[in-house]
Amino acid sequence: MNRTDVLGVGFDPVDLDGAVARAVELAAAGGPHLIITANVEMVMRARHDDDVRDVLARAALVVADGVGVVWGSRQLGRPLPSRVPGIDLAARLCLEAARRRWRVFLLGGRPGVAAGAADRLRAWYPGIDVVGTRDGYFAADADRVVLGAIREAGPTLLLAGLGAPRQERWLARHLDALGVPIAMGIGGALDVWTGRARRAPRLWQTLGLEWCYRLVREPRRFGRQLAIPHFMAIVYGIRLRTLLRAAPR
Repeated sequence: MNRTDVLGVGFDPVDLDGAVARAVELAAAGGPHLIITANVEMVMRARHDDDVRDVLARAALVVADGVGVVWGSRQLGRPLPSRVPGIDLAARLCLEAARRRWRVFLLGGRPGVAAGAADRLRAWYPGIDVVGTRDGYFAADADRVVLGAIREAGPTLLLAGLGAPRQERWLARHLDALGVPIAMGIGGALDVWTGRARRAPRLWQTLGLEWCYRLVREPRRFGRQLAIPHFMAIVYGIRLRTLLRAAPR
C-alpha cells in the first residue's frame, strides 16, 4: 500500500476499520511490527528530528491521529480517508485481542496505572489475556529489566503509554529485542482507561476538537500546540505555490 505524504511523513491511507484489519494481518505475520499514530505535532517534529523521521519511515503502519493531519492531506491534494485516534485504535485492538486470544502487555503510566488499566480491560473485554503490566517510570539503565519482563510474558500486543515521541523511540530502538508481533504507543490512554484523565466529550471528538479540549484542561500544552498554526502555514504555502505554478501565464 502506497503511503500518503504529508510534509515528509508517510501515512497509510486507512480509516479505523482498515487500520484494525492491517494490524490483524501484521499479528498473523509474526513480528516484530511497530504501529504509530501520528498527529500534527509529530509531523512537525519529524521535520527537524532525524531520529523521529526515521522511526516513522520504518514503522509497519502509520495512521493519522488528528484532524489536522487529515486536513493537511486534503489541502495538499492527497486526502486521507479519516483520522484514526490512537485511543480508539488501541481499544479496537484490545477487542481483537479478546476475540483472537492475543496476549497483551501494558507498559506506562505512574505506578499502579497499568495494572488498573488491565483490570478495566478485563471487565470491558471478557476473555482478554493481559499477561503483564509495568509502569513507565524507569531510567534508561533499567531497559534490560523491562525488556526481560516483556519477553518473558510473550505478548502478541504491546501497548506503551510513555508519551510521544519517547514511546515511539523506545519501541523502535528495542523492537527486534522485544520480538512482539505488534507494538504501539498509546500516549495517555492508560490514564483515560483508569479514569485518571478525561477524554473530550463526544461532540468535541466529532468536531475534531479534542486537541482544543485538552488545551483548555491542560494549559501547559500551549507551547506544544504552536505546532498547529506552523503546520497550517506551511501547508497553505505549498498550496499557494502549487496554484501559482498552475495559473495560466
